[in-house]
Amino acid sequence: MVGWSVELSEYHLRCEARGSIKGQCLVDFVNELTGDLDVREEGWILSVDGSSNTKGGGAGIVLQGPNDLVLEQASRFGFKPSNNQAEYEALIAGLTLAADMEADTVTCRIDSQLIVGHLDDTFQVKDSLLLRYFHVVQGMLNIFITTNVKHVDRYQNSIADLLSKLVTAKIKGQHHIVIHATLDRPTVTLTECNTTETVAQEDEEWMAPIIQFIQHGDTGGIDDPIMRRKASRFTLVGEELYKRGFSNPLLKCITNRQTQYIMEELHTGICGLHSGSRTMAAQVLRAGYYWPTVKEDCEKYVRKCAQCQQHDNMIHLKSEELHGITSLWPFAKWGMDILGPFNPGKGQVKFLLVAIDFFTNWIEAEPLALITAQQVQKFVWKNIVCRFGIPSIVITNNGRQFIDKGLAEFYKGLHIQHITSSVEHLQTNGQAEAANKVILRELKKRLGDTKGRWADELLEVLWTYRCTPQSTTQETPYFLAYGVDAMIPVEIGEPSLRRHLFNTRFNKESMLTSLDLVQEL
Repeated sequence: MVGWSVELSEYHLRCEARGSIKGQCLVDFVNELTGDLDVREEGWILSVDGSSNTKGGGAGIVLQGPNDLVLEQASRFGFKPSNNQAEYEALIAGLTLAADMEADTVTCRIDSQLIVGHLDDTFQVKDSLLLRYFHVVQGMLNIFITTNVKHVDRYQNSIADLLSKLVTAKIKGQHHIVIHATLDRPTVTLTECNTTETVAQEDEEWMAPIIQFIQHGDTGGIDDPIMRRKASRFTLVGEELYKRGFSNPLLKCITNRQTQYIMEELHTGICGLHSGSRTMAAQVLRAGYYWPTVKEDCEKYVRKCAQCQQHDNMIHLKSEELHGITSLWPFAKWGMDILGPFNPGKGQVKFLLVAIDFFTNWIEAEPLALITAQQVQKFVWKNIVCRFGIPSIVITNNGRQFIDKGLAEFYKGLHIQHITSSVEHLQTNGQAEAANKVILRELKKRLGDTKGRWADELLEVLWTYRCTPQSTTQETPYFLAYGVDAMIPVEIGEPSLRRHLFNTRFNKESMLTSLDLVQEL
């Protein structure tokens, strides 16, 4: 080798590493034999785009169907929308056109990453108006058998983009092959200005004959006792129809289009607990809403919820009577337990320390990386004592974290009685075990495969539980703790009675009236 290297040194040879023959052959094979494949999605292809500028706004829609069928539609907005609102309006108009063509499988192509992120749960819908648009689109997507919403680049959606600008750049009469339409009012508004006109436009709404009877009486000259009896349970407050209820004095009547939004918000929204149909119907009435088929619609919605069917409890034990546990006063008796370990979350948290009040069913929980006696003492001081006062009794199991000497001295200094459950009688701390099941079941329904986000979803789960009526007390833990019900997001998207008619002077008068009734309460 030394001899050959001396002989070859005069030629200035240089060694280079040889590439992969196998990989290069595969690349050459694909390059030579693969032509330009026209990859087409199955079913109908819907391309939409919305635009908003100083001249107004418009929507461009291109619907491609079987047998090379192509429909192009340009819609002009008779109002001034925002950019995101225009995108949603274009998608709603496109889905309406696809439904009119009796399409069953639709692939929606849109260049707005925000709208696609809303629909595939990548982005959270924070704007109140866009939240209502989101629920309208979700309801329309359920009409079709199979739907798929894809994000494409702007150059791949050029035809729909040009159509959206066509309505402001060209006069009507040109481009005869394109369907022209005008949308005079937005599909969704935050507040309905005139409920009577809205109901009149929807022939199928159940409120129309009741409003007509209350406003004008029986115009046919024939007394209808059934309608008279039915209308006596309703009243008009301004231009909104309300029903006189038993659980609430007045229940806001909801149209068929608004029911889907309310059920989705109460079941899967920020304040949704994936509760059963009975609890869900009670939540609807408690929030102050009413429509004739509340119970039936809630049952149908729960049956269609995939998370509820996948993670619901399979109970095979025989039912038995509940064991009543008396508490001296609210937040006097707490039960504590540890849940975990989970998949490591933000901050390497793996465990969950849970405490529940035996009177109000109020749950306090905190994610921790390590479970030690010092962490338990800090949790009791921060989450129980500093928020709800010094309790009388704390019930735990016999874990090392709960029977530490330092923790016992801490309890003794505050005159807190510490009770540990025995192996023979686990029901002593059964309420804490039940709270663990509630939190674990709801986290499974919310997270799916992304189990590392359990610590981020914990606050929403706790808030949802506190605002849900419990079967044992028939009240929410929030109401038992503070005497009022919390304002939940559904009352923002669809303004409830207390939000819609809030007045500072009237509220002060109502509070003074409540003070006169304190003794009776």
